Amino acid sequence: MKRFGITTALAVMLTLGQVAGCATSGGGGPVAQYVDDATITAGVKAAIVREPTLSVFDIEVETVQGVVQLSGFVSSADSVAAAASVARTVKGVKSVKNDLRLK
Repeated sequence: MKRFGITTALAVMLTLGQVAGCATSGGGGPVAQYVDDATITAGVKAAIVREPTLSVFDIEVETVQGVVQLSGFVSSADSVAAAASVARTVKGVKSVKNDLRLK
């Protein structure tokens, strides 16, 4: 679990560093949104890791303009509902599109 957290944090930092290097003057706009979405995605993944009934390795998380999309395969309907519920608790999430499927 610790390894995943460190890996996720490193990936976010590298992504933010790349984005910052591409920023232009004028308030950030799309760059700021990209950073927000990356932060939300990392937060959702961390929340999934903390939920003992879910496996972050089975669930893909993507965020676009605050809308989180969950995809992948889980073993129960309870896991589908739990993943969406956990994602909604993360700061900045506007809505959750739950495309999880049962194995």
